[in-house]
Amino acid sequence: MVSSAWVTIGLSAGVLLAMAMVLGYVLGWADRKFRVEVDPRVVKVIDVLPGANCGGCGYVGCGEYAEAVVLEHEAVNKCVVGGQRCALDVALIMGVEVGETLPYRPIVHCGAHYEDRLGRHEYRGEPRCSAANLVTGVQACTYGCLGFGDCQQACRFDAIHVVDGLATVDYQSCVGCGACAKACPRNIITITPFKSEQVLAVACSNKDKGRDVMAVCRVGCIGCGACARISSLFRLEDNLSTIDYDAYTPECSLEVMEACKKCPRKRLVFVGIPTPEDRRKARDLEAPDVVEPDFKTTVDDTEWRG
Repeated sequence: MVSSAWVTIGLSAGVLLAMAMVLGYVLGWADRKFRVEVDPRVVKVIDVLPGANCGGCGYVGCGEYAEAVVLEHEAVNKCVVGGQRCALDVALIMGVEVGETLPYRPIVHCGAHYEDRLGRHEYRGEPRCSAANLVTGVQACTYGCLGFGDCQQACRFDAIHVVDGLATVDYQSCVGCGACAKACPRNIITITPFKSEQVLAVACSNKDKGRDVMAVCRVGCIGCGACARISSLFRLEDNLSTIDYDAYTPECSLEVMEACKKCPRKRLVFVGIPTPEDRRKARDLEAPDVVEPDFKTTVDDTEWRG
């Protein structure tokens, strides 16, 4: 009886061992037969990428971007989170050169808080910008920030918050992934390359005529053209002041400051990280209106601009 039981156990163990050996052989053969060779450079590029998977490069994640760099010769400097250091590391792996990579940051092209908006009405629908944007009459200005925080919810880095109804960027935390710009249904947030820690921006998107702007907002650009008369850096497009960033250089700073002073609605503002000099002045003076960089805005379309 005991002997029979041991025979049964032995046979079972033998069958299981044989099955394991056969399956192991089959799996080994399948691995060799169907293996997809991965370029070792892909693994190296993934290792130097930050792993944020934010989509700021235009790809689903860091892995897909790494494959595009190695297999499709994609640009090595598209990781907005990793910045210049990451671009240099990827370029070294690929054996290519990379020029200076400017950081990309968002600019909110609206400067109106709740108290500045005329004709704003109570909204009882879903508290999201995407939903409120479909409803007429939420606020008289059809170009301005709705203030329900779709951009804030989309940001994975806690770098943008709605303050008194206006989306406000924390440039110390922002990595420029672009999620906030994609989430804004009115396209008033633009992602812009920063040539310096602070960039001049037009904090308005309203393209209506001056009289109509004054009827809906206390601070909106009225298209008076005062800035354009002072400097060729500025020009009016569809009743809205715009900035020629390609022509802007530090030598233009005197003209820029003069234009800022002449703007009757104070819509020419510097955005970005305050400099030590700004912080020093802020101890004694009332802090100036500060926003932060990006270029693109309009209710209907997205376009690069100041």
